[in-house]
Amino acid sequence: MSKNLKHIGIVASATLVSRVLGLGRDILTTTVFGVGALNSAFVSAFTLPNLFRRLLGEGALTAALVPTLHEEMEKSQREGAFALVSQVATWLLVVTTSVVVLAMLALGQAGRLAELAGGWGVAAETIRRWLQGADLAVVLFPYMIFVCLAAAFSATLQTLNRFLEPALSPIWLNLSMIGLLGGAAYLGWAQDKPGAMNWLCAGVLLGGFLQMAVPAVALMREGWRPRFDLGASAPLKSIVRLMVPTLFGSAIYLVNMAVSRLVGLSLNDAAASVLNLATRLMELPIGVFTVAVSTVVFPLISKYAAQGDSTNLAAAYRKGMRLILVINMPAAVGLVVLAEPIIRLLFQRGAFDAEATALMVPVLAVFALGLPVFSFVNLVLRAFYAQKDTATPVRAAALSFVVNLVLSLLLMAPFSTVGLAIASNVAVLVQAWYLQVKLARKLPGLAFHHLALDAAKVLVASLLMGAVVAGGWWGWQRAVAPGRLADAAALVVLIGTGMAVYAAGVWAFRIEGREDLAAMVRRRLGRG
Repeated sequence: MSKNLKHIGIVASATLVSRVLGLGRDILTTTVFGVGALNSAFVSAFTLPNLFRRLLGEGALTAALVPTLHEEMEKSQREGAFALVSQVATWLLVVTTSVVVLAMLALGQAGRLAELAGGWGVAAETIRRWLQGADLAVVLFPYMIFVCLAAAFSATLQTLNRFLEPALSPIWLNLSMIGLLGGAAYLGWAQDKPGAMNWLCAGVLLGGFLQMAVPAVALMREGWRPRFDLGASAPLKSIVRLMVPTLFGSAIYLVNMAVSRLVGLSLNDAAASVLNLATRLMELPIGVFTVAVSTVVFPLISKYAAQGDSTNLAAAYRKGMRLILVINMPAAVGLVVLAEPIIRLLFQRGAFDAEATALMVPVLAVFALGLPVFSFVNLVLRAFYAQKDTATPVRAAALSFVVNLVLSLLLMAPFSTVGLAIASNVAVLVQAWYLQVKLARKLPGLAFHHLALDAAKVLVASLLMGAVVAGGWWGWQRAVAPGRLADAAALVVLIGTGMAVYAAGVWAFRIEGREDLAAMVRRRLGRG
């Protein structure tokens, strides 16, 4: 497992840099645009190509490509695997280009749809926000071509046990967006908000190109030689067969997210922006650690599944899940307790004011409560994909969609943006329950009861930590005058204290996996 821990550490370190840059990007964006209608329109527009990326790239394709590549490596070595990569990339280029062209043409007709919506009684402000989002989506949709190809190249590199370049991929996007929008702000061009938005969109497209180019070059250094190949080999047909059910599941997720964004745009100017920022903060621990663990564990359990080795598959899965819970439960508690100073320190400047902070605090707290469940689903889905079961995740996604849609419509009026966050959490909880029940029936070694005792110990240690931190924050507010420096000092002191209390709890309760976590920390500190 030490080699796998090394890979997890590499991915986690690279992803940490990416997430920090992502926070920097969000800070810059909210400083320039605040959480008003233009930022909400951008968030909603960027959601569309990102969701198609998940539909055609990272979700369905990766789930089908990694196990099939492992089989090709066993049968035909790298030559056969690289030939398959060329076929996949060719078809992906053709399909995504077609989708982008059709989407841009459809979005170009948004004005006519707006006229119809006005006739149906939709508020003029809502129509204005929808039209802004449609205009920006036309500009941003080509990003989908780049990131779908990047997903295929990154999945191939992971199969070859090269995890650094895929982990670095989001860094290029964040650097491009920060560079172009920050440059515009530095030169004084950001005073014109629509003009500044053009620079931000240009950063998205440049970042997408780099996300594709870097892993492609790394793959060529491994011996791959790209060629245009519209052939339909047996492995490619196998990938398509595996993708079809996942495509339906991803399509459900696509509709689910699109509906949530439209509901947010319909609710008020700030809802989509606030939901996006809260999600980004919640995803920081998911991105830094959960995705790192899942990225490394997925090829491993795919290999064991291909070999029919259920014992090692279950052991690798449980170890990965245990590491995820050990990190994300205390992270969730910490985000709930310290939501206000975190938001105030990171975002409250420029166009992001105290009112925006007040809007975001309860939304972040609600999302944070769902963090362990989001993290759980991230890995449990990989367990199904490793066994080439893509039908069960589709049913889970459909169930989650129905729950989210119904609860969103029921809760948006009484609870506003917080209601949308609650609906999202409950939907993911239902999805997690359904997937775990089905997984335990397929492989009893992956049942949750194997993890239940450690999960309970982690929860108790996290709650003890939360009580100490909450008490410290209560006292700090009464002893120290408010301000950005005071918030920064409070977070340093309280997070450090909380980590010490939690670590003591982990060792006192003898939670399994603590040695692996300590080894990762020592390795990171040693390299530092």
